[in-house]
Amino acid sequence: MKTRFFDHIDLRVKNRELADEFYGRVLPAIGFTRETSDESGAVFTVPGDGKREFFGITEDPNHTPNETRISFWADTPEEVDQVAAVVRKAGGRVLEGPELCVEYTPKYYAFFFEDPDGNKLEICCRLPAD
Repeated sequence: MKTRFFDHIDLRVKNRELADEFYGRVLPAIGFTRETSDESGAVFTVPGDGKREFFGITEDPNHTPNETRISFWADTPEEVDQVAAVVRKAGGRVLEGPELCVEYTPKYYAFFFEDPDGNKLEICCRLPAD
């Protein structure tokens, strides 16, 4: 049986310096650890059992953001709120929330934002049904 459903995210950004500063604050608030950062890119890993799920950042001067959105899991609404505060302080652009998004499911609590390059992201918590 499959134990992992994704291996990594390789995000393109126009300005690596801005992205390093932004993601260096935001990803640790979600639970990632910075593993490497050099001229070729930055890698943030998920601590755990030796599997290498990671979030990579690579500079591409021609990068153009689109409507694709990356969503991160939060265990609680409070964690969503905490990450939202970090995103604001790190200079992320708030799109929506944090708020209950009943149009998705009755107990979907989320915060939608953009990084400095305009890439769309989200952190969400799916609360159990009553």
